[in-house]
Amino acid sequence: MYTIPFTNIDWSQIEKVEYPGETGTATWQTLNLDGLRIRTVTYSAGYLADHWCKKGHIVHCLEGSFTSEMEDGTTFALSTGMTYVVSDDLSSHRSVSEESVKLLIIDGHFLKSSL
Repeated sequence: MYTIPFTNIDWSQIEKVEYPGETGTATWQTLNLDGLRIRTVTYSAGYLADHWCKKGHIVHCLEGSFTSEMEDGTTFALSTGMTYVVSDDLSSHRSVSEESVKLLIIDGHFLKSSL
């Protein structure tokens, strides 16, 4: 069980950190709390993640659209207002975006897989 006090997040005050993808960039604004990470992430147009991720996430698309590509070739398109959820180690996925997209991503210890 986590104990997180009421926390108001003013994203305009959170530092932006840019990470290169295989193509394009991802810009993160991150708030770390006890066992919980909350981020806004913006992918540039033409973004392709530089790795396959096995971490669990709750990903909510705030603006734009993108594709979550699974290592087995399956793809899932997400656009504004759509969300996906996955626990740690239950998929190997990466993000691809033709256009700029803004996401809210939440992850942490609560997404550990029991498998």
